[in-house]
Amino acid sequence: MPRAIVFDLFGVIASTQKPEDVARIELIAGVDAGPFWEAYWALRKPYDAGQSATDYWAAVAGRLDVRFDDATVRRLVEADMDSWTNMDPAMVELVGELAAGGRTLGLLSNIVADLVPIFEARHGAWLAHFKVLAYSCETGVAKPDREAYEIVAGRLGVEPQDCLFIDDNEANVLAAREAGMRAEVFRDPGQVRALLAV
Repeated sequence: MPRAIVFDLFGVIASTQKPEDVARIELIAGVDAGPFWEAYWALRKPYDAGQSATDYWAAVAGRLDVRFDDATVRRLVEADMDSWTNMDPAMVELVGELAAGGRTLGLLSNIVADLVPIFEARHGAWLAHFKVLAYSCETGVAKPDREAYEIVAGRLGVEPQDCLFIDDNEANVLAAREAGMRAEVFRDPGQVRALLAV
C-alpha cells in the first residue's frame, strides 16, 4: 500500500486540449498548423520551468520565422491558458473519495506560471484535497527530470519508493520508476481504483 499517491494533472485529472481549443489557437497564430505545433511543444519545457510567456512566444515565433505582435501574443496566451482549464469530473470525484478515505495526495504537474492562478481560481475546491501541489514553474524542474519526483516526495514527507505515481505520459512514468516510485500510465479512473482497491 503506497503511503502517498501522486497524480499528474493534464491528461489525468484535467483534460488535454480539445479540438476547438486547438483550432482557436491555430487561428490566432495564423501559421501552418504542423510547424506551429512542433514549435509549441519543442519549446515548452523552459516555459513549464518558469520562462515568461513573452519569451516563450518569441521563441515560438523565432522557430517559425514569423513575428507575433503584442496583441497577438496576448490573444495566444489567453487562448492557450483557456485550453488547459477543463477537467474530468470522474477523476475529480475519485480524488475527493481518496482524500475522504485519508489518503495522502500529491500533484506533480508541468504547468506554466500564467496558468496556475487561473486554474486554482476555477478548481480550488478539489485542489484543496492535495497535501502538496508541485508545479514545475515554481520548482524550476519539469518532468521527466528525476529531481521533479524527488521534490514532490520530499514535500510529502515520504521516500520516492513510498509513492504511487500516475501520469498519462509513458516517458514521465519511466522516469518516475527510475527515481524509485511505483508508477503507472493512466488509462481511466477504474484503473486507478483497481490499483488502490478503492
